[in-house]
Amino acid sequence: MRIADSELVLNSDGSVYHLQLHPEQIATNILLVGDPGRVKMISGYFEKIEHKVQHREFLTHTGWFGGQRISVVSTGIGTDNIDIVLNELDSLVNIDLKARKVLPEHTQLNFMRVGTSGSLQGDIPVNSLVVSEGAIGLDSLLHFYNYENNDFEKELLAAFNRSSGLSFPGKPYFFEAEKSFLKYLSGEFVRGITATCAGFYAPQGRQLRAKAVMPDLLESLAAFRFENHRITNFEMETSGIYGLSRILGHRALSFNVILANRPNGKFSRDPQQSVNILIEKVLENLSLLEA
Repeated sequence: MRIADSELVLNSDGSVYHLQLHPEQIATNILLVGDPGRVKMISGYFEKIEHKVQHREFLTHTGWFGGQRISVVSTGIGTDNIDIVLNELDSLVNIDLKARKVLPEHTQLNFMRVGTSGSLQGDIPVNSLVVSEGAIGLDSLLHFYNYENNDFEKELLAAFNRSSGLSFPGKPYFFEAEKSFLKYLSGEFVRGITATCAGFYAPQGRQLRAKAVMPDLLESLAAFRFENHRITNFEMETSGIYGLSRILGHRALSFNVILANRPNGKFSRDPQQSVNILIEKVLENLSLLEA
């Protein structure tokens, strides 16, 4: 069936609405960053850059690194932006934009998030590198989509709902990471579950002048255990990336550098250098995308 103009919105040049990209301008291996400035940091390592496109907070550089064609795309902050970015990237490879019809053969994209985060555990200091084995969404995005969790995801989520003692505005959800990526990853990354929230202040347990309704949020999340899994860090994108990647038939893995240790009240003294180290480590592991 033809997708209506109001549902698949295109620009006058035929590019997708928000990203302003054409299919030939992206690779199937994509690094996702929140900050547009981080796109330039990563593409600075490329041997060659083919495309540079920017619209609003969405900046894309596509080029070559280590013999692989890579795109780096800035998402901006939050799972609301992840909803835009992943759907539009998927449409570039799985929809005939001129005919407005889903293509008969599915193309799988590989996503790696390169982000920053706060630690919920006192033993994970600032500047640590974390990989998300799974993500608990406290933001509600995935409840607007039809999906089915596997048995492990259902069991962990049920345990979380029983143990947290908190009443969230939206029902939490949970997705595992792409295991084919994880099994090849070296031990330099701390592994754990990432909690994804809908904001930076009260939704992450911060109080400035406005009071938060869940003052025990951090302690409750940090105390959660399921088998040998615990919640290691808090940020604003990973659950949306994992959930939409699963639904759309793509693969995803999320890496974060810890800039803040919430239990200890510490913040990295050189966040820029910490981000640079993460970028270099992720680039070293690009072979995972072909696993």
